[in-house]
Amino acid sequence: MVERGRFAPSPTGELHLGNARTALLSWLWARSTQGDYAMRVEDLDRPRVRPGMASRQLAELRWLGLDWDGDPVFQSARTPLYEDALRRLGANVYECFCSRAEVAAAASAPHGDEGPRYPGTCRDLTRQERSERHKIRAPALRVRVPAGRIEFHDEIAGPQSFDVQGTTGDFVLRRADGIFAYQLAVTVDDGVMGITQVLRGADLLPSTARQILLHRLLGQNEPRWAHVPLVLSAEGERLSKRDKSLSLSSHKSSGVDPRRIVALLARMSGLDERGEPRELLDGFSLDRVPRDSPRVENLPY
Repeated sequence: MVERGRFAPSPTGELHLGNARTALLSWLWARSTQGDYAMRVEDLDRPRVRPGMASRQLAELRWLGLDWDGDPVFQSARTPLYEDALRRLGANVYECFCSRAEVAAAASAPHGDEGPRYPGTCRDLTRQERSERHKIRAPALRVRVPAGRIEFHDEIAGPQSFDVQGTTGDFVLRRADGIFAYQLAVTVDDGVMGITQVLRGADLLPSTARQILLHRLLGQNEPRWAHVPLVLSAEGERLSKRDKSLSLSSHKSSGVDPRRIVALLARMSGLDERGEPRELLDGFSLDRVPRDSPRVENLPY
């Protein structure tokens, strides 16, 4: 099987140095296995997408020296694929009429990365009950999550185990406003695109179990996973798309040599400080990536 990696930026804000490091490492993982590399623009949440941001992000990634196979894929053009996935999930999907406030008020478990655990309020509504609720509110669609833990191996974080039903409950696949949820869209895309490697930030590690569940329900092959520790600011805070000083666009417009940025990202990742991505392929291994979060301190340019 040909290995295939991907990077999937969201055009809702500037790419920062942490995003660039993730892109570089995902590119290196794919290319070091003589694999293909895909670029996917995750622009489903149209109200949050900034005009022109996608093309700017792609230009900045090329400026760093990254390339990809084929044209970039835009999620906003793939709605029929997500609709088909909902049909294939069949009875595993049900309508939910709860507002966020109602879920928060009813939740009895701690909050997860998507908010309070959904308590299953609409899971077993009768046809009559659903009909009555339709008169009041448009429904979201949720997937029925079975009990039990989902276990997998992460190439960086090691063995993982998540109880999705216990921590998240039945999660949303399509919002009430018709926008497809991240969990469904990325899972469908990774399956359809033949992605075998998913390298991304450690903040998305809990999402993996949900995506594995959907891969299995849809009969798709599961990729290998690698979650890198997030790059932090000098103060130890997570980088934000709002932090202009650490954005790629700021560095590019200031005339910074992109090779110096690549060398910095390589040093953060336990690699030799070389300025061309292809120079980093020799001897590359995910085993070299530090398991602790690096900090952006005293930029050397």
